[in-house]
Amino acid sequence: MDEDHVLVVEGLNVTRGGAQVIRNASFVVNRNDYVGIVGPNGGGKTTLLLAILGMIPRESGTIKIFNQDIASFRQWQRLAYVPQDAVNFDPNFPITVRELISLGRVNRGNLGRPLKDDDWEAVEDSIDFMGLREISDKRMGELSGGQKQRAFIAKALVRGPEILFLDEPIVGVDADTQEKFFQKMSNLNQKRNITILMVSHDLTAVFCRMSRVLCVNRDVYSSPITPTVDPNELLRKAYGEHFHFVYHRHECRGDFKDE
Repeated sequence: MDEDHVLVVEGLNVTRGGAQVIRNASFVVNRNDYVGIVGPNGGGKTTLLLAILGMIPRESGTIKIFNQDIASFRQWQRLAYVPQDAVNFDPNFPITVRELISLGRVNRGNLGRPLKDDDWEAVEDSIDFMGLREISDKRMGELSGGQKQRAFIAKALVRGPEILFLDEPIVGVDADTQEKFFQKMSNLNQKRNITILMVSHDLTAVFCRMSRVLCVNRDVYSSPITPTVDPNELLRKAYGEHFHFVYHRHECRGDFKDE
């Protein structure tokens, strides 16, 4: 296997509730790729993520992470996952942003023990990177949806993952917050060299900012995103022949402002 391949999926079939959701999927994700996972509702995007992470069984096929089959893979600290419903918790639960993020440093080796100085340094670094300094001592229940999402991503980042999986991380937030979020993710990918796989309905952001796209509607179509790639040709494979995407290409991959 090429050392740059951090994820290799071959002939993956996944059945849920008696129906085949993913059919014969094969694709490769390279180190430092920024992958947008797109497709219609119910097409299997979340199922694909869960299968890759070993959270639901595969019917057949192989999934290799860092050249290891997931059946024998044990280095799960190298991965981080933020589910779609991460922010849906009891708003009255008494936990601050800093306390939530610190939970990302808890593992089997230090469970029940106080965190060390290097753990707290990582917490503060994640707070700063995700722009949470001013609200770090607020309770999670006081935050907006966008702030909560950034806090959960900071919790995922504090463990120092090499691959970050995000399932629709910006649902229900305003356009300005979405733009700042995508700037943060571009920074994460290109400055910190973290491979990102993100389920998203924002097709413009995917084709503007990301390096690869997976179009999912039971079948999975993979393609690098380059200036010569026609987004509509790709998207019609998942959304249908009558789908039309109006895409205004502009330079935003190099926009790494920290706000």
